[in-house]
Amino acid sequence: MSHTLGQLADRVQGEVKGRADLVIKRLGTLENATHEELSFLANPKYEQQLFSTSAGAVLVKTHALAQLVDNAIIVANPYLAFAHLSRLYEPVTQCWTGIHHSAVISHTAVLADNVIIGPNVVIDEDVVIDEGTVIGAGCVLGRGVKIGKRTRLYPNVTLYHDVIIGSDCIIHSQVVIGADGFGFAPNNGRWEKINQLGSVELCDHVEIGASSTIDRGAIENTHIGYGVKIDNQVQIAHNVVIGDNTAIASSTAIAGSTKIGSNCTISGCVGIAGHLTITDQVHVTGMSMISHSIPDSGSYSSGMGMEPTSKWRRTVARVRRIDEMAKQFLQLKQQVNKLLEKVDTK
Repeated sequence: MSHTLGQLADRVQGEVKGRADLVIKRLGTLENATHEELSFLANPKYEQQLFSTSAGAVLVKTHALAQLVDNAIIVANPYLAFAHLSRLYEPVTQCWTGIHHSAVISHTAVLADNVIIGPNVVIDEDVVIDEGTVIGAGCVLGRGVKIGKRTRLYPNVTLYHDVIIGSDCIIHSQVVIGADGFGFAPNNGRWEKINQLGSVELCDHVEIGASSTIDRGAIENTHIGYGVKIDNQVQIAHNVVIGDNTAIASSTAIAGSTKIGSNCTISGCVGIAGHLTITDQVHVTGMSMISHSIPDSGSYSSGMGMEPTSKWRRTVARVRRIDEMAKQFLQLKQQVNKLLEKVDTK
């Protein structure tokens, strides 16, 4: 998987400074890269590492930065260029081709000629898998599942019945898509299950991290838009709608029937209540609790940032006294107003 610096520059429409014939065998960080590796500088706070890095070459944004290293590729967006080049160095993770002999496949399933099916895969009736798709070991595809072109399921993914997956998607291990949503009706102190009659639909170019779950809709489908990126251990409840190119970080939980717009970013450990609407281009910072709809684009936060424990305890004590302090403030305000009235009448 070796490439010359010139070849890599051509891939990202960059300009070479130094040796275009330098062979790059791997990618690495500025701190730990070797002379055979290409690194990148995207965050200015790491600029000082250019003076000490052992990287063979570095992706940088300006000619001035390129002068700080022996070899560089000058490109408008080094981080994006690094992302593109990472595809060239991805290792082969699959040791079989075709359909493994241990797979159990219904005779009614329709598989394209160049689909790869791993060991111990189970494919139920009426499943349709399009060309170039890879189904990793131990995956289970329920009845009526449909998967588009060039999608990859890593080992032990479970797709319940009638789930629809688009093209060029990546679904990591232990993901469960299409389990029942949390729907129960109270009945004299007991809970009556509401059968979940919808499904889940993923558009093209969606990626879902390991151990995340997406519940099927109660009546209509749960919908994940084009290009959505979902991190590990994210819970998406029934009938949630997520707009195109939204990214959701780890351990976020989204309650049922909430609609999230396009090009949003939801940071880690965010809780989003149900039946809300969040507009496009909203950024929610980590550990926030979203309890009402967000109609305007922008950045939103809740909770309290870290501080020394002793100070945090004092802050919490004051927060618990806010109601009492507010009453005292109102009383003081009334007393001041009375004093001002007396002064005015003199």
